[in-house]
Amino acid sequence: MGTPIDNPGGAFPGAPSQEEWDQLSPSERRRVVDALPAAMTDAELAPPEGDPHFGAKSDALETLRAYFARLGRSVYVAAELTIYYPGAPRFSPDVLAVLDVPVHERMKWVVSHEGRGLDWVLEVLVSGDRRKDLEENVRKYAALGIPEYFIYDRARMRLHAYRLPEVGAKSYVPIVGQAGRYASRVLGLELVIEGVQLRFYHATAELLTPRGLAAKLEAMVEEVQRDAEERVQREQERVQREEERATLAERRVVELLEEIDRLKKR
Repeated sequence: MGTPIDNPGGAFPGAPSQEEWDQLSPSERRRVVDALPAAMTDAELAPPEGDPHFGAKSDALETLRAYFARLGRSVYVAAELTIYYPGAPRFSPDVLAVLDVPVHERMKWVVSHEGRGLDWVLEVLVSGDRRKDLEENVRKYAALGIPEYFIYDRARMRLHAYRLPEVGAKSYVPIVGQAGRYASRVLGLELVIEGVQLRFYHATAELLTPRGLAAKLEAMVEEVQRDAEERVQREQERVQREEERATLAERRVVELLEEIDRLKKR
């Protein structure tokens, strides 16, 4: 058996096959996991795609993390994490989710060590290699057994979505959108493009990023403040009118008293 992190036929480090992993002792497995690099090389990564790519990826990451945290569900969500499947070339998807696993910081995801693979993957396509995301990854992620794969085609404002039809299947079937919404059974959510943004919905409720939620709360506070200021203004105007009426009434009383006095003198 070769070195556990050798990737036969590949130029980059890879995890051992499951057969090799099963033959390792716990201490050897720990050394293998520690030895696997967390960082991908420039040769393996696609060139940066600017703010649209980063923003879409970050929004998806924050939205899903906040949503599952509110639900109290142990769903691990990460972005650009290096993934090691047994005996396969490593890769780093834009966003990934794994259900019902401990949620803590990780430097990499080693499938044999974690005991399971990814459940859901999102790739954001702006100006990168369309064939890689729309063809190669469709085959690769299906072969690895990843249940669902979504592509946010930011360049053409389209969503592409795929699902394994059954456990053990190795090829995807397309997820058909309904009124522009694409349902993820894995996440229990629907994805839709609104304007130039990728949004997540649970039934009719839109999921907001922490930043979006903060902005919404700020807008609500501003509205409450405006309403309060308007009520104060209206009350001040009412008091002013009452004071003016009282002044006029006092002036009329004085005039009447003066008139009565003049009449008495006559």
